[in-house]
Amino acid sequence: MNQVFNLGAVRRIHLIGIGGSGLSAIARVLMERGFEVSGSDLALSPAAQALAQDGVRVSVGHRPENVDGADLVVASSAVPATNVEVAAARAAGIPVIKRPELLAQMMSGYQGIAVAGTKGKTTTTAMIATILLAAGCDPTFIVGGVIAGPERNARAGRGPHFVIEADEYDRTFLSLTPCVAVVTNVEHDHPDCYPTFAEFRAAFEAFVGLIPPAGLLVAGWDDPTARQLGEERRAGGATTVFYGLGKGAEWRAEDIRPNFAGGVDFLATRNGQVAGLIRLRLPGAHNALNAVAALAVADFLGVPMHLAQSALTSFQGVRRRFEIKGTLNNITVVDDYAHHPSAIRATLQAARERFPGRALWAVWQPHTYSRTLALLEQFARAFDLADHVIVLPIYPARESDTLGIRSADVVARMEHRDARCAESIEEAVVWLGTEVQPGDVVLTLSAGDGNRVGELLLNVLEEELATRK
Repeated sequence: MNQVFNLGAVRRIHLIGIGGSGLSAIARVLMERGFEVSGSDLALSPAAQALAQDGVRVSVGHRPENVDGADLVVASSAVPATNVEVAAARAAGIPVIKRPELLAQMMSGYQGIAVAGTKGKTTTTAMIATILLAAGCDPTFIVGGVIAGPERNARAGRGPHFVIEADEYDRTFLSLTPCVAVVTNVEHDHPDCYPTFAEFRAAFEAFVGLIPPAGLLVAGWDDPTARQLGEERRAGGATTVFYGLGKGAEWRAEDIRPNFAGGVDFLATRNGQVAGLIRLRLPGAHNALNAVAALAVADFLGVPMHLAQSALTSFQGVRRRFEIKGTLNNITVVDDYAHHPSAIRATLQAARERFPGRALWAVWQPHTYSRTLALLEQFARAFDLADHVIVLPIYPARESDTLGIRSADVVARMEHRDARCAESIEEAVVWLGTEVQPGDVVLTLSAGDGNRVGELLLNVLEEELATRK
C-alpha cells in the first residue's frame, strides 16, 4: 500500500479511519499545520465529531468519491487494501500510505520524544506534553487518548519538541525518529502482529536502536525486559537512565501514599537525593511510575523541577484512564482503558487504594480474539482484587471470530468466588442495576465499547432516583 510522497508538496490529505485514536490525532496536527484535511469512518466517534466541529470534512461510510481532490490518502492499520476508497485513490494515481510513513515526515526537523511500552505510555506521553506546555516550550504532541482539561489528543505547536505515543501495533513505532524515548515495560501483546514474545521484544529492541547515542533512553527498571534493553544500550556507551520503584534506578518514586484528592503523593528521588514532592490527582503506584518517567525526560530537556511539579499536580489525567464517570445513590462508576492482564491488575489495585473498604465490581470486555487466546491464563488470574467480575463478549475490533475462543473460556479458568459471563452489554447493565448496592464501585475495563455499561448504569440509577422523588 505504501508509496513515495513528499508532504511538503501536499495540500489536501484524506484519512480513512479518521475516528480512531491514531488517525484522529494526526488529523488534528495536520489541520493545525494548515493542511486541508478530510476523512471517513464507519461511525462518527467522539474524536471524529470534534474534528468535524473544527472544520474537518468527515464522512460516515466509505465511498469512492470521498477521495476526490485529495493529494494524499492515509489508511489506518485496520483498513484493507480492498477498501473502496483505497481502490479509488489508486485508480486516480493518488499516493496511498499508512501511519508510519506519514509520521516519519511529520516529525522531520523536530526533537522527537517517543513513549513506548505495553502499558502506561498514554498517560506518560500526556504528562510529558503537559510539562512542556507548562514550561512554555509550545510542543507538538500526539497522544492515544484525550487529555482531560484541554480535552484534546493532539496539538501542533511552534516549539522544537514533538511528543508522541509510540504505538507498537503493526510496528508503527519503527518509523519514528526519537531523540528521547521512554520504554515503560515490555510484556507480550498484539499476538496478531507478534505471534511470540521473542518477536515482540525484537521490535522494542529495534525501537531502542533508533535513538542516537547522544539521545536518551528512559527505561523501566522494574520490568525485566525494559531493564535489559536499557542495560544493553548503556553497555554500548549510549545515554540511558532507569526509573522505577526498586533500588538501582536513578529516578525513583518513594513513599507513595494516597492523598485527599483521590490520587497519590510521593517523593521523587534522583540518585538517592530528593528531587521533589509530587502530588498527583491520579491513583495508584503505576501512575507514580508514569510521573517519574516524565520527570526524567523533563530533567534531560532542561525543564526546572518546580515547573514539572506544578504541571503534574494540575494534570487531570486522560479520558478513559481511571475516569470517574459519576456517583449516584453512593454507587461510583469508573471507566478505564485497561485491556492487558497486568494493566487490569494495576487498575484494580489503584481502585482498592482509591476506594478502601468498598465492594468492587469489575466489568471487563476482552479485546480481540487473538489477545484473549494468547493471554488466556494471565487474564484468568488478573481479577483477584475484585469482589465481583462480569465478563462481556469479546470485542473483535479488526478481527474475525476464527479462533474458537469465548469469554466463558476465561471465566472457566478463574478461581473467583463471583465471576460470570454476560451475553451482552445490556444484560450486564440489568444485573448491575438489580445487584449493585450503595457504597459499591463499578469499574469498566475496556478498549472497545464496554464503557457503555457504566454510562447505561448511571442512566438506570438516575431514573431510579427520579422515581423515588
